[in-house]
Amino acid sequence: MSGKGTNTAASIRQRLLNISREQKVNFNRILTDYGLQRLLYRLSVSRYRDEFVLKGAMLFSYWSGDAFRATKDADFLKSGEASMDYLREVFTNLCNQSVEPDDGLIFDPASVSAEEIREEDAYGGIRITMTAKLSGARISIQADIGIGDVITPAAQEIEYPVLLDMPAPKLKAYPVETVIAEKFEAMVHLGFANSRMKDFYDIWALSKFMKPDCDTLAMAIANTFRRRGTALPSDTPVALTGEFSRDDMKQKQWAAFIRRAAVGNSAKATLHETVEEIRPMLMSMVDIARNGNG
Repeated sequence: MSGKGTNTAASIRQRLLNISREQKVNFNRILTDYGLQRLLYRLSVSRYRDEFVLKGAMLFSYWSGDAFRATKDADFLKSGEASMDYLREVFTNLCNQSVEPDDGLIFDPASVSAEEIREEDAYGGIRITMTAKLSGARISIQADIGIGDVITPAAQEIEYPVLLDMPAPKLKAYPVETVIAEKFEAMVHLGFANSRMKDFYDIWALSKFMKPDCDTLAMAIANTFRRRGTALPSDTPVALTGEFSRDDMKQKQWAAFIRRAAVGNSAKATLHETVEEIRPMLMSMVDIARNGNG
């Protein structure tokens, strides 16, 4: 375990509560963000550092300087050994990783569990869950681990932003082009069964605010589709059609996502508006990728 100073923990909890009040953000969300950030730091100073590449919604805070949307977990691509037993051992050891200065958190090594991801994710992976405590507050921590994907261009070294004046995690992370490519491939692969509304929002937000390089994005799409065994679409994929975006159930799923992710006014009002905006960009990238320029 780590973070044993009672007074330090109480002080940090109060500082986080102050941030919650100042920013008008749910305190549990702030606690989760803090717990995930300090888990990243433990990983970044451990012997496992080079085995993991950060991906997913946590990267949005790095790219934007703010949280694009709320997230409850950290997502990683794992290289090398990735068995359930090994990953359980890794995160148990991270719970026991000593850190300086004291960040107030006590990660419980006995709480670490691992299971296969069986949600709407064709590529599965391993989900790690654990708990941490901060001056009596219990924080649920989740990490989703994927394997086997290709990163285009190479993973980048980043310094992850933190809530308080603590040492920042320094670790490897996905480039924005591969984030978009993987989400687009999932749309094509899942078709009408897709309920991953976060992917539509993420692609819209990343293409709007990050402005990825077109040639690099086309290459990332080509490489990702090839690695996952999915053909580049010759016509508009179902997930980018009006039939999909106007479907009553999909619209309800979109509305539920917007509420849950707390993205507020940063999102398009409807799924249909979002799809209409991202479709031309994605299909133009497919054309470049198919013509061999990606």
